Parts: sequence; C-alpha cells; structure tokens
Amino acid sequence: MRKTESQSDEKLQDELKNSGEIPKHIAIIMDGNGRWARRRGLPRVAGHKRGVETVRDIVEACAQLGVKFLTLYTFSTENWKRPKDEVSTLMRLLLKSLKDRTDELDKNDIKLDTIGDVKAFPLVVQKRLYDDIERTKNNKRMTLNLALSYSGRWELLEAIKSIGRLVQEGKLSIDEITERHVSDFLTTKNIPDPDLLIRTSGEFRVSNFLLWQIAYTEFFITDVYWPDFSRKHLYDAIKDFQRRERRFGKISEQIKKNGKGLKNVSDLPKEIA
Repeated sequence: MRKTESQSDEKLQDELKNSGEIPKHIAIIMDGNGRWARRRGLPRVAGHKRGVETVRDIVEACAQLGVKFLTLYTFSTENWKRPKDEVSTLMRLLLKSLKDRTDELDKNDIKLDTIGDVKAFPLVVQKRLYDDIERTKNNKRMTLNLALSYSGRWELLEAIKSIGRLVQEGKLSIDEITERHVSDFLTTKNIPDPDLLIRTSGEFRVSNFLLWQIAYTEFFITDVYWPDFSRKHLYDAIKDFQRRERRFGKISEQIKKNGKGLKNVSDLPKEIA
C-alpha cells in the first residue's frame, strides 16, 4: 500500500473507531472464488489464489481496527466432496499460506488457531498447522481462527457426545445440563460468539457455519465475490453493524436506559403469576 493510500486508510479507520463500537469478533463466510474465476474465463484455482491475498489484507485491517477475534470459514466438511484436483489444490494453497504468512502473523502479534476436525487433513498439513499454532500461541493483539474441515452440525454432535459421556459416568445429571455445558464443549469454547457475520457472493444461508454461536450475531450480506472483497467492503460492514441496535430479547427502551428485565415468573403481578 502506497503512503498516500495508507494515510487515507488510517483516516477511514479512525473515523470508524470514533463512530461506534468495533465488533470484538467477526466471522466471515468467504464465498465466490470459483464464480470470480469463471466470470474471467480462468480456472477455479485462480480464484482461490486471489482469495488468499484477500485474506491477508482483511486480517491486517481487522488487527489495525482492534478486532480481537477473526474466524474465517476456510474449508468446510462438505468441501471434501469437491473434485479431487480442486481439493489437492486447496491443500497446497493452505500449506503454502501457512509457510508464507506465519512469520507475518507472529511479527504483528497475531495468534493463529483453528476450529474443526483438523485430523482429517494430510499429516504434513496437520504438522505445519500445529507448529504454527504453537509458535504464535502467546500473541495477544488478535486471534485468527481458521475453520478447517469444519461443520456446525459435526461440532454440535461432538458436544452432545461429550455431555452424554458425563451423564453416563454419573458426573452430570440430565436436569443439570445448561447452555453453558454445550458452549464449553464446542471448538470455540475459549472465544466469544461472533458479533458480526459477513457473507460474500450474495448467498443468504449460513452453510453449516457456527450454528450454535450465531444465535444473536448480526449478519451482513454482500454481492461481492471474496477475491474482490476489500477493506472498503469490510468498513461498510462494520458501519452497518454500528447502526444496528442489539437487543438480545429486550426492547429498545431497556437498552437505552440499561434497564433490567424479568428474571423469573414469580416477579410478575400476583394476578398473572
């Protein structure tokens, strides 16, 4: 980025920080690489390669803005069903990205982590991934979560199995199970739920991504394909987020006055309760 562009970007970031809350956790469904390539008469791999460059820029922008967690839907469980050549290409791109970018992540105090069934990946990818996670584990500025071989249903099923084992072993009764128990057995147990979910390419679906965690997440859908997604689009998404009123079941007046809601039915008037 040239100096004048960098100065202009810094100004935009300052305006964004001053205009409202920056989401603590942003999740992104990076969609449209193949269609981006097809529209240009290019092989799908060209879209994936361009998408990797977009990842680099958006990671940098989020860290500069003060986002604490960025979760990228990198490779879903369903992606294993794609043609063998494309899956092989994606594995090579992932491995190359880890080799090329980890130094940069570490230098910028960014922690690398992953959610998903990583054991499904080739051993060489697993080793590189675990080594890079170990190397960056003490970084504090931002955590970059890569969702790899990830499925929201798989994650919930694994949590249910873990809770079931506790019940079977007599360590937990069925009536004691709470939402907290479910959250504690998810791969995202150590991070807050996303404040903002961005989906590129104009599709209106969650595609089996963070099904439990996005219960109160704000959505931003853009028609832009992921390879063309820029800092400007990211800033637009955050501006839109800042205009939202997040009520979490309350009404506007409660949010404005920081009012407390009903704790239980016994608090209702006697003629109702």
